[in-house]
Amino acid sequence: MAEFHYAVDADGVASITWDVAGRSMNVLSLEGLKELDAHVDAALADEAVRGVVITSGKKDFAGGMDLNVIARMRDEAGDDPARGLFEGVMAMHGVLRKIERAGMDDRNKGGKPIAAALPGTALGIGLELPLACHRIFAADNPKAKIGLPEIMVGIFPGAGGTTRLVRKLGAMAAAPFLLEGKLSDPRKAKSAGLIDEVVDDPVAAARAWVLSGPSIVKPWDEKGYRMPGGAPYSPSGFMTFVGASAMVNGKTKGVYPAAKALLSAVYEGALVPFDTALRIEARWFTHVLMHPSSGAMIRSLFINKEALEKGAVRPAGVPDQSVRKLGVIGAGMMGAGIALVAAQAGIEVVLVDQSQEAADKGRAYTEAHMDKGIARGKASPEKKAEILGRITATTDYSILSGADLVIEAVFEDPAIKAEVTKRVQAAVGEACIIATNTSTLPISDLARAADRPGDFIGIHFFSPVDKMMLVEIIKGRETGDRAVARALDFVRQIRKTPIVVNDARFFYANRCIIPYINEGIRMVGEGVAPALVENAAKLVGMPLGPLQLVDETSIELGVKIARATKAAMGAAYPDEAVDAVLFWLADQGRLGRKAGAGFYAYDEAGKRTGLWVGLGHYTPAAQQPELSEVQHRLLFAQVLEAVRALEQGILTDIREGDVGAILGWGFAPWSGGPFSWLDMIGAGRAVEICADLAARHGPRFAPPALLREMAERDETFYGRFDPAAQAA
Repeated sequence: MAEFHYAVDADGVASITWDVAGRSMNVLSLEGLKELDAHVDAALADEAVRGVVITSGKKDFAGGMDLNVIARMRDEAGDDPARGLFEGVMAMHGVLRKIERAGMDDRNKGGKPIAAALPGTALGIGLELPLACHRIFAADNPKAKIGLPEIMVGIFPGAGGTTRLVRKLGAMAAAPFLLEGKLSDPRKAKSAGLIDEVVDDPVAAARAWVLSGPSIVKPWDEKGYRMPGGAPYSPSGFMTFVGASAMVNGKTKGVYPAAKALLSAVYEGALVPFDTALRIEARWFTHVLMHPSSGAMIRSLFINKEALEKGAVRPAGVPDQSVRKLGVIGAGMMGAGIALVAAQAGIEVVLVDQSQEAADKGRAYTEAHMDKGIARGKASPEKKAEILGRITATTDYSILSGADLVIEAVFEDPAIKAEVTKRVQAAVGEACIIATNTSTLPISDLARAADRPGDFIGIHFFSPVDKMMLVEIIKGRETGDRAVARALDFVRQIRKTPIVVNDARFFYANRCIIPYINEGIRMVGEGVAPALVENAAKLVGMPLGPLQLVDETSIELGVKIARATKAAMGAAYPDEAVDAVLFWLADQGRLGRKAGAGFYAYDEAGKRTGLWVGLGHYTPAAQQPELSEVQHRLLFAQVLEAVRALEQGILTDIREGDVGAILGWGFAPWSGGPFSWLDMIGAGRAVEICADLAARHGPRFAPPALLREMAERDETFYGRFDPAAQAA
């Protein structure tokens, strides 16, 4: 079925309309690229055609390349995969360069103008294609996003977007769009120079421009072209590229191959003519595609994430369970955040608390959020009124009548939660699902307060709710399929990514992140320099070191969790050494960032000023461990828990394990997640490292039986457990 459609009007303007059947957003496939190439050839060869407008038959222009295609490219590239990939990328460059040259000869004579008309969002190849056109017209659509977000999934713009944007804007101005994946609405994109015009009717404007007989030679094809901001060998360019290198390494800590490859492509490409620069870009893009990090990131952050969002783990045969009316019990930070995202999704919300003042304060959280959006030009007073109109703040449980889902978000106290559950049951009908938002308490225990435990489920949000994309759905022993389906459908409605796990203390995310924090604290107690602990974590790709993370989440909370866990585990409790440090800090009144004092010191504005000098209480050992040893301790503290969760049936899908780790607590995104990382280093190597760590640091590092078995069989996690591979 055709992805691009071709027509020529009476005035000689050819229209190439991108409209992929069966998809809400255009994405480019290899078949689509061949169609586009053929249509461009037809337009250039037809003497009756005066110019071309490339547009979309959908409300948006394009969402980029089909990353499923990119993920397969390496596997299908033949016996010499690097060469096969390079030739495939160069074929893409050939099509876009044909559009850019548009039939001009070597003296830049002749040619036909080609304009891009963007009705809405244009991302990735959806912007790289327009950048090859001679002028870009975008609709005045504030909801549209324009940009090159490839770096976010472990690659970089490799269809000429890197080379063209740098030559169009200069390296410094292009950096936020290439290195950070910054997205802009059309007006901001025009101000930045990404596009040329913002108009009411981009197709009409593009058509009129094409018929005006404009000059179409790109600046970099003109004799005497100079790069904005200076080439690398100029005084200004030298400063730009040295600064860019420092910025990239400062932000990525050297663990993201795509960022380093992009910078190399920009620097080397800036030293040579345009067509040679495209070959350099293709070479570095091939290098990135051949790196295991890019494949793992694409798989986890695009393919698997999208599959989970589309219901990959939703119970089969359960009809739609979308939520029209939501109850939220507890109007604190978590409950207020849940109310906000639900109201933004068009859901009616009843926000209940013990006092009207507390309930109103929870609703005011949405008001303040919308006010910030208005101040930034991202919302309107009308939108604010519409969203606030969906939230009813009250103390009256009876208003919950008719709710499809009620989420309890009160204190982590089983008695309080049980009381709330009973009050909710008395107010709602049997069709309503009751959920608890808890980060530590077993769902099966909390479900005892429910008359219908099959309709009781855990929905664990991460803070702050409006920013964190992961939602962990926890099945109790008796939770039924309808409750799971409703929780998943609700998460889809609020545009977040769900994972579904079985019940156990700390579930999945906290089960893995607490050992990471504890290992960092334990090392401080052993005399490992706190700066070494923190920097080792960042240099392996963790967004926060364990000491900063416990400050952010609260040392006071850490103490409470430690005491509750010790009470539950008794003599089997393994973290006395951690508690010695944590409780000492609490006794010093250092309860974390909110208290202005923790492992770090803070100024009056709450900004970190450095590690607290009082940590010298734990005198650093004369002999400090190697960086790699500290990193292995921090990584395996998390990874082994992920493996145990899979082994014990808490995780039932490794896709959820990888996606949940990255979105939930920021596990080294370059790795694709804990299971992807284990596949990178190999189960055999992982067992060797763990055995060494266990011998020197204790049995918590002993490799689980599953990992040992996989090492003996030379298996990979995705080879053995990936549902997509099993289905194929």
